[in-house]
Amino acid sequence: MPAKPASTAGMKHHGAFVSYLRVSTRAQGNSGLGLDAQRQAVADYLNGGRWSLIAEFVEIESGANDERPKLAEALARCRVHNATLVIAKLDRLSRNAHFLLGLQEAGVKFVAADVPEANEMVVGIMAVVAQAERRMISERTKAALSAAKARGVKLGGDGANLPVTAAKGRRNALEARRQKAKRRAEDLAPILADLAADGITSLGKIAAALNGRGVPAARGGKWTATQVQRLGLVGAGPPANGTA
Repeated sequence: MPAKPASTAGMKHHGAFVSYLRVSTRAQGNSGLGLDAQRQAVADYLNGGRWSLIAEFVEIESGANDERPKLAEALARCRVHNATLVIAKLDRLSRNAHFLLGLQEAGVKFVAADVPEANEMVVGIMAVVAQAERRMISERTKAALSAAKARGVKLGGDGANLPVTAAKGRRNALEARRQKAKRRAEDLAPILADLAADGITSLGKIAAALNGRGVPAARGGKWTATQVQRLGLVGAGPPANGTA
């Protein structure tokens, strides 16, 4: 059982209250997961004094959803009974600037069991901060997308699908290596033709001749018979892996 907030220990609450509880999914709502803990937190907060709980409203919605019909009903019930809206945790409302502003303008007294100091004025400040944060996040996202577009990055498509993007990247890298090896073989073809005219046709002798002429292998080292074979121009078939 959650402990009572220290700031409410020994307090005697009076008057009418309307409880607002929210869970993010219908499965949570049907199973009671999350609701029981919120309900207990409200009960712990109200423990002691002479008070009445006029009604309880349960919202099953995502925190990002601007449509909160049960919250609207709860606020209306508070106005009818001049009651205080009580919620278990401030984050049930604090992530949405639209509703924080609506709560501030609703003319309803408000209290959160976990942060009793968060009165209507504090909620108003939080609403302004949340609204500013949402605007800044939107602006940063737009700026990042514009910068990416300016760099030639193609937006959308498979960009968010990491496995597909990774597979495509591997295919592109392999094809790039193949094309590089092909160009390398084409560049070396005249030299190999000269060596063949001089009777140098075996893989080992070609490798030695290339090394003697100061022709570096693809990765900057010395030629070997295997690397010559990978060129695919000396009777050994096509390049094996494009790494001559």
